[in-house]
Parts: sequence; structure tokens; C-alpha cells
Amino acid sequence: MKKPFELHADYQPESFEFTKAYQKKIKDVIALYPPGRQQSAVMPLLDLAQRQVGEEGAKATPVYGGWIPRAAMDHIAEILDMPAVKVYEVATFYSMYNLAPVGKHLVQICTTTPCWLNGSDGVVKTCKDKLGIQMNETTEDGQFTIMEVECLGACVNAPMVQINDDYYEDLTPETMAELIDILGQDMKPTVGSQKGRACSMAASGPTVMLEGAKKAKVV
Repeated sequence: MKKPFELHADYQPESFEFTKAYQKKIKDVIALYPPGRQQSAVMPLLDLAQRQVGEEGAKATPVYGGWIPRAAMDHIAEILDMPAVKVYEVATFYSMYNLAPVGKHLVQICTTTPCWLNGSDGVVKTCKDKLGIQMNETTEDGQFTIMEVECLGACVNAPMVQINDDYYEDLTPETMAELIDILGQDMKPTVGSQKGRACSMAASGPTVMLEGAKKAKVV
């Protein structure tokens, strides 16, 4: 469940401007669309705003993660020459946009049927117990936010979580705890399967196209 979008919450900054580096990216994105169709760039511009805020938050004290302030949405509306409410409509529809402050490490836990059948309840419990927070809450130091999400499309490697842009799969309560420890030390965990599975092949290894698998060095 997403946090509520509050236009006038205390955490909303009064203004927002893209940095020069992001202004260049914006020009490149808008150039992908035909003249007069710049409003089609609203989704990538929202993503750029969220990433810029995340980069700024990583250097702040306390730290925080990427989210999209109302002022950023208003600024995007000006850039794309569209009503601000149209930007709000897009941002509130898609779950990948965070419209309220989140932790530096946004832990999105999939609890849909395949993950649930493979033990996502244990992953959820580990996150809550280890971090001392509930769903849609952030640790006091700003490091972690946890939330429940629908299917993330890695069902073969269930249970799994998405942390910021990365997938961590084939989890157990123990490996989830290890991930939290590693991230808490500002280190980068191994992305993907946490038990050595290559991509989404069978847990027992490849069963067909064995010669190709040997050439790819996955067996």
C-alpha cells in the first residue's frame, strides 16, 4: 500500500529545480517524442525527479530515499506544458513513484501467491523484527522503509524483494537478515538469487540445451 499523497504536508518543500545534469537528461528524454507530444515524457521525468531527490537524500543527515515532492510535479507540469493535475494523476496511479519520504533503502516485499507459498511471511517477519518497524514505516535513522507490494514478476525465484532498483531472490529469513546487515553498512549485496541460482533456471540446474549452458558457464 502506498503512503497517502498529501499536497500540503509539512514534509513538502516549497520549490524544486532539476540540476544541470538532470536538465540535460530531460532534454534527451523529450527529444524522443514528436514535436507537440512532449507530455508523453511525463513518466520518465517523474522517475528523474525521484532519482535526483534520492541522490540528494543519500548525502543528507538523516538520510532519505528517492521520492517526488509536489513541487517537483508542478515543475514537471511547467516543463511539459500540461496541467499539474495531469501529472498528479500519473504519479498517484503507478506504484513505482513514491509521493512521500521513504528510507534510503526502500524494501518492497512481494507477498503474492508464489512468494507467499515459498515463505514470504518469514521474510516479512524478519524485516519487521530486525528493523523494529511495521509496513509503510521508516526507521528513525532514515535507512530503511518496508512495504508490501504485488507480484514483481520473479515468481520462479520466490520469495523475493525489490530494494531500490535491485531484485533479491530465493530468500530465507536468514538471508534477508544478512541483506539488511550489509545494506546497513553501506555495502552492496549480491543482486539476484541468494542461493546461487543462475537467472531463473531450475533450482537443480539446466535440464535442456546443456551444451549452451556449459558454454555460458552456468553449469
